[in-house]
Amino acid sequence: MSKMDGRTALITGSAMGNGFGIAKVLAKYGAKVILADISDQVEASAGQLKDEGYEATAIHMDVSDTECVQQAVRRTIDKYGRIDALVNNAGVIRLGGLLETTDKMRDFQFDINIKGVWNVTKAVIPFMQERKYGRIVNMSSVTGVSVADPGECAYATTKAAIMGFTRAVAREFAKDRITCNAILPGYVQTPMADQIARESNAKDPASVTKGIADAIPLGRLATIEEIGELAAFLASDESSYITGTPVVIDGGSTLPETVSVGV
Repeated sequence: MSKMDGRTALITGSAMGNGFGIAKVLAKYGAKVILADISDQVEASAGQLKDEGYEATAIHMDVSDTECVQQAVRRTIDKYGRIDALVNNAGVIRLGGLLETTDKMRDFQFDINIKGVWNVTKAVIPFMQERKYGRIVNMSSVTGVSVADPGECAYATTKAAIMGFTRAVAREFAKDRITCNAILPGYVQTPMADQIARESNAKDPASVTKGIADAIPLGRLATIEEIGELAAFLASDESSYITGTPVVIDGGSTLPETVSVGV
């Protein structure tokens, strides 16, 4: 018996990138996965998993829209009767210094990265409470919690906020046997990482990606499947005594104290 057999998992932002990797790994371990995303690509992503023999459903969801979230969660419950695991993965980034970041750029990131996690968690928890069981995994980041680069002020703020939200939810709903933990990735080879590289150097984004990899002690970016394996652990009973905890997966990127000493 695999660790997610018989479980139903809802993954936001799962049309591509980390979310798709998480959905794929959870399905590999036996979960029925619901891929939720605002992008129409979510249909093709769910179809790919179905073609590989997994049970996968696509659902359109704008995490920043409370009513849309509630309707999507209700449709999921109507179909499966339960949500055992929620992975709040949907997230965005727009690089810009504090003084250059417009209110629109700030709110775009706040609405999805913070309010989105709030909205989906709030919609799902009552159904977990009914069954006295739940696993919530929030995608935070080493950015904002441990480190930050120029241009990441709004993004770093959102990811730090997710960590505070994670601890508060973990404490509030422990009595209902609901755990809530956070994944703190470093750089992962995703469309978001590609976007950061383009925004940093439109003429040579590959040089940005190489520079990132060279600065990571393990010498590379993570794969989406590696993020998925960690999410599967936190979404399963293997992590039953872990809650309110940040789990870093960054290839050692936050280890160096300097870039020049001892080299």
